[in-house]
Amino acid sequence: MASGESFYITTPIFYVNDVPHIGHAYTEVAVDALARWHRQRGDTTWLLTGTDEHGQKIMRSALANNVTPQAWADKLVNEAWKPMLETLNISNDDFIRTTDERHETRVQRFLQKLNDAGFIYDAEFEALYCVGCEEFKPESEIVAGTGQYEGEKVCAIHSKPLELLQEQNYFFKLSEFQDRLLALYEENPEFIQPSSARNEVISFVRSGLRDLSISRTTFDWGVKVPWDESHVVYVWFDALLNYITAIGYGDDDSELEKFWPAHHVVGKDILRFHAVIWPAMLMAAGLQVPAGIFAHGWLLVGGEKMSKSKLTGIEPTEITDVFGSDAFRYYFLRAIHFGQDGSFSWEDLSARYQAELANGFGNLASRVIAMVNKYFDGVVPEQSTLLDSEQAIIDLATEVAAKADEAMLAFNIDGALAHIWRLVDALNGYITEQEPWALSKQGDEGRARLSAVLEVTTRALGHLAVLLNPFIPIAAEKLWFAIGGDGDLATTRIDDAYKLVGSRPLSELPPLFPRIEQEVQR
Repeated sequence: MASGESFYITTPIFYVNDVPHIGHAYTEVAVDALARWHRQRGDTTWLLTGTDEHGQKIMRSALANNVTPQAWADKLVNEAWKPMLETLNISNDDFIRTTDERHETRVQRFLQKLNDAGFIYDAEFEALYCVGCEEFKPESEIVAGTGQYEGEKVCAIHSKPLELLQEQNYFFKLSEFQDRLLALYEENPEFIQPSSARNEVISFVRSGLRDLSISRTTFDWGVKVPWDESHVVYVWFDALLNYITAIGYGDDDSELEKFWPAHHVVGKDILRFHAVIWPAMLMAAGLQVPAGIFAHGWLLVGGEKMSKSKLTGIEPTEITDVFGSDAFRYYFLRAIHFGQDGSFSWEDLSARYQAELANGFGNLASRVIAMVNKYFDGVVPEQSTLLDSEQAIIDLATEVAAKADEAMLAFNIDGALAHIWRLVDALNGYITEQEPWALSKQGDEGRARLSAVLEVTTRALGHLAVLLNPFIPIAAEKLWFAIGGDGDLATTRIDDAYKLVGSRPLSELPPLFPRIEQEVQR
């Protein structure tokens, strides 16, 4: 298992015009699991998340709430977005806000560099604009309105009327990068994942790129264009730069050199900004393009993409207050194939909590620890003669670690969990077959077999604690402590997992996933 490399991973920075829903939380827990896994591989890991606080949509939300845009952003960041990270146990190394001075000054330096290099020009522009997307919409994303919007042109994503904007703007020469982008996608087929996302981007770029309007004059909530303060920088051009402004672009090149390029995990609805505009911006600045872009699918509720405007948004605390953060993380990372759309249901969440977490994993851990405490006074028995049945468990533990690592490196998060759960299921089956409670009554020979059975299962539990820490860190930490795990679980290497339990006597294990009494079906 090669390790020791740099691994920089980012979430999108989320718009603070409203409170977060579980679609945002899904991205956070997925990226957090990937970051935690890489830390446990020994990689120098950096996880960045944050908030996007400029643009017309936020300005209008602030005005609607009778506060300034900055006050509105501060309120939502401090009362909703940062608390979400704590609720979900996110291990981010940094949190960037586009209103941070470090970000704004570095955005201006980047823009000035592109202007000096001849990639910026000014021109008059008129087009249909979606405030919800903060984007001038291409014809392919403009549809005829229905119902109250009949006779109007609406955004295909938000189903709301588009606004005709006419401005004198500054433009980025995006069209000059069409061939270079196509060459990038051809030479590095894994640059955009999954393949369906890659094909979509290639088709879009081949259809022809137009230069990008990167400034606005109809409102002033944004980063000032350094050579013309009557313009503010287009919110997407500003926001995309967070990935390098957060690691010192323009001030501290040592941090940039240490971590860049990054892996970006984004929702598929913002794929084109990251896979087309962003690498072109970096090319223009003479910087390396990202290491890769992974577009995950949408969470669907009632067959529709989750949306606050359509009242289908579910706040993370609606789930975590009942099931806890570990169950939240496990459910969304296991039940949905990463990269595809997935439907959320309370019934499925409740069923998986009971069958897989409470009964499958939690009960397994409590049974084994209780038997070691009962039969061996909490001391993991010394290894004795192993039969094929024990060797099979040891071999499987080694195999699932390797398979899970391979899956996580490919951003196949649900696949990694499926491999790990093979060991959970195998251990449950092994205990049923070996009947340690019966072995305890069979004299010296039975005790020798009991010693082998409980030694192997306890070490396998330690193995599971290490492998599952990126996904369910609270339960994994409780288990690690209960079985006498040696050292900090968060930095325990994946490939050392089987060796490090029993350094001290085992302790009682509280229920990892307690019975849920509350009715949750909706």
